[in-house]
Amino acid sequence: MDICSKSLNITAEFTSGLQILFNNVKKHNVVLPETDEPWTLGLLLIWIKDNLLVEKEKCDLFLKGNTVRPGIIVAVNDQDWELLGNVKYQIKNNDNITFISTLHGG
Repeated sequence: MDICSKSLNITAEFTSGLQILFNNVKKHNVVLPETDEPWTLGLLLIWIKDNLLVEKEKCDLFLKGNTVRPGIIVAVNDQDWELLGNVKYQIKNNDNITFISTLHGG
């Protein structure tokens, strides 16, 4: 079976306040559906917006354009996504993708 057509099991974690946008759930075990093209972090961000984001009217607190807003760190298996190609990184089965907010109210 072609890797592009397989569904993927991943974990998406939202911490440091981001979980508020996701019904106060920090850790989501996600099965990404089969697709004709490989899953990338860019495609995942759109999928998260459409499928996990509860506070749709506050989407701009998570996304800006086609990426995460400034102040959100993304780690894939504890590695900074900047080192992996950002939105172009091809997701692998069992990846743990963490979104960490560095912005805090006060």
